[in-house]
Amino acid sequence: MTAEVVTGLRELAWTDIPGLVALEGEAFPDDAWAEASWWGELAGRPRRDYVVVHREGELAAYAGLDHGGQVADLMTITVAPRHRGTGLGVQLLDELESRATTAGAEALMLEVRADNAPARALYDRRGYDVLTVRRAYYQPGNVDALVMRKMLAQNGIES
Repeated sequence: MTAEVVTGLRELAWTDIPGLVALEGEAFPDDAWAEASWWGELAGRPRRDYVVVHREGELAAYAGLDHGGQVADLMTITVAPRHRGTGLGVQLLDELESRATTAGAEALMLEVRADNAPARALYDRRGYDVLTVRRAYYQPGNVDALVMRKMLAQNGIES
């Protein structure tokens, strides 16, 4: 599958951090990342790889990877509520898979809240398999985390 070009996509900059904190709070009110966490992620480059998308003058979405060699970890894909259903999540997942493959990863791992039906549907459609369940991982709420993996194409051949 060829990744679509995401309009407004660019590398995360330190000036994006206030917008990230605000969007995190909106999208994940119970377990949003704090400003200090975002500074740590930004300092983790080049191993940490984040992109943002701006639409209509605002931060519409962001996504990030941890390049860990043969296995990359999808750290987050977050789309602002008012931009959901526009295809941004799919486009960002394409971007992360492409970046992971380019960096030499053979697999992409992620964990997702078991109660996040839209994200689970996206990952299921894109070929991610559940490897294990982390019981009561997300707090508060005792929500399970599903650990998922997708084998990535290498040189045009699906692994």
